[in-house]
Amino acid sequence: MRYRPVIVTIVGLITTLLLIGFANIDNDRRVCNRVMVSIDNQLHNHFIDDTDVLNLLTNGSTEVVEGAAFADLNIRTLENRVKANDYVREAEIFRDLKGNLLVKVVLRRPVARVIQPDGPDAYIAGDGTILPVSDKFSARVLLVSGAVARDIAGLGNIKASDHRQLFALINFINADKFWRAQITQVDVQPDGEIKLLPQVTKQYIEFGDLQDMKNKFARLKIFYTKILPRKGWNSYSRVSVKYKNQIICE
Repeated sequence: MRYRPVIVTIVGLITTLLLIGFANIDNDRRVCNRVMVSIDNQLHNHFIDDTDVLNLLTNGSTEVVEGAAFADLNIRTLENRVKANDYVREAEIFRDLKGNLLVKVVLRRPVARVIQPDGPDAYIAGDGTILPVSDKFSARVLLVSGAVARDIAGLGNIKASDHRQLFALINFINADKFWRAQITQVDVQPDGEIKLLPQVTKQYIEFGDLQDMKNKFARLKIFYTKILPRKGWNSYSRVSVKYKNQIICE
């Protein structure tokens, strides 16, 4: 009699395991009722839509996801297909209790557009990834042009390249509300020095190299907030902050 509780416990455990096994078999036999796509467009980067994501899931083939048994769907493979798209930063796929396949996608955010006269343009994403341009959507971002355009457009990621200081300049401009509204283009000269083109006023800005960047912007801020309001917004054709502790207006 004293062994009965042990036997009952073992029987109960076996029964539980069998029920779990049958439940898993039943779940695997269930078919995918619907694919539900959610794209994080909080930043209004409409590079891909729901249809594009569905095509990525099937790898552009006649492969079926909706209506397929979950046992025949490899979630990891489906996730990797979506993540392989340049515009996708993150992708998560899972199924719910109703038999739906949920696909959550986060897109990369472009912070600058590289323009070149003799080749295709490209975007620089917030994580440094170089993205192709899209026929569906054109992001209104800072323009980057000049001697390094071809090199940057051919990169995989600018953060690990010789142009990481230029990426730091792009981030500095985008992080500041005033400069984000004021500066429209960064042009890299053949000697590596930077020329900035403003959004409204007609003068161009000789920025020089990428050293002492914060100090140069501090002096440039004096030009826009102290000098131009007194002299007139279009009084100068050139302003230079390339030399230490100087503001040169022409």
